Amino acid sequence: MIIANIADFREAARRRLPRFLFEYIDGGSYNETTLRRNVDDLAGIALRQRVLRDVSQIDLSTELFGAKQAMPVALAPIGLAGLNARRGETQAVRAAEKAGVPFTLSTVSACPLSEVAAAASQPFWFQLYMIRDRGYLRELLAQAVAAQCSALVFTVDMPVPGSRYRDVRSGVTGAPGLKGDIWRTAQALLRPGWAWDVGLWGRPHHLGNIAPAMNGQTGLNDFFAWMRDNFDSAITWRDLDFIRSEWRGPLILKGILDPEDAKEAAALGADGLIVSNHGGRQLDGVLSTTRALPPIADAVGDRLTVLADGGVRSGLDVVRMLALGAKGVLLGRAWAFALAAGGEAGVSKMLRLIEAEMRVAMALTGVTRIDQIGRDNLAGFNPASAPS
Repeated sequence: MIIANIADFREAARRRLPRFLFEYIDGGSYNETTLRRNVDDLAGIALRQRVLRDVSQIDLSTELFGAKQAMPVALAPIGLAGLNARRGETQAVRAAEKAGVPFTLSTVSACPLSEVAAAASQPFWFQLYMIRDRGYLRELLAQAVAAQCSALVFTVDMPVPGSRYRDVRSGVTGAPGLKGDIWRTAQALLRPGWAWDVGLWGRPHHLGNIAPAMNGQTGLNDFFAWMRDNFDSAITWRDLDFIRSEWRGPLILKGILDPEDAKEAAALGADGLIVSNHGGRQLDGVLSTTRALPPIADAVGDRLTVLADGGVRSGLDVVRMLALGAKGVLLGRAWAFALAAGGEAGVSKMLRLIEAEMRVAMALTGVTRIDQIGRDNLAGFNPASAPS
């Protein structure tokens, strides 16, 4: 099929992936209200079109956490993303490098840190969940240091996994034991291209960084059971001291939706934060990123670097996020769909589409540099009356 935008990548991914994997990427929690808000609220942000300005030279470059990059986007951490294509995270990190943007490896990736580091020629970001076993956590952070990861993205909005109905219905989490294995295998056999390339030749695949803690268990049921049992729901702000004792580089807190939490992050010395509701996959009914971002940027944007994710489906959406106050934007489902649709080449094409769409959006709003994008580019925007 012809790929013209992120929606086309999504459709190509739906056709290629077994149902349980597609639903795992595409779905949200509960009734998916926040998932829809993320997309709809961002699409509802109006930009000011300006004319008769010299926009012949557009510069998308920026700097985040002391590193220059080609445009203000990064690939967000996605659990099990490597199941979407053979050794998927290794393909994605190469695509990100070629585009000059950061890649973020999830704690619960399919490929382990060592494999992704071997595939990369530049430092990448690493995402961390707080795990009960602090010894294992210390070892994982040591691996990130050894891999020369350039930033740590610490996810703070997942003390417990959200309730995701689609995952129950598709068999990712809803059918335990042999029944679940049979149900997923049947779905995989309906996608022979994926089954051959990933399910067979992509092994060993889906345990990644947590394989040493799994005691020889290898199934998806075991994987999700381990997550439920080992994510630390007792985590507090005091645990940042432990993270800081093991990690000296830039620390970015992911999953901030409230200005008071943002102020706490700034006071405790975080270098950045990501305004995020986990792609609508945790607490359903919370604010979209579009609504949460402006007051957070106003509260702490002069003290730390504010990034954002959620609902971004185009380069136009990236410009909208920047105008709302973000200094950078993380792409999640966009690269997961692209990886499933076309591997490394798919992710590279997706990033080229984002870049091209950003250039057009910037030209038509009359700006030529990233640091020129701000609230002045919004038409009649009032944070208090943003779409709901």
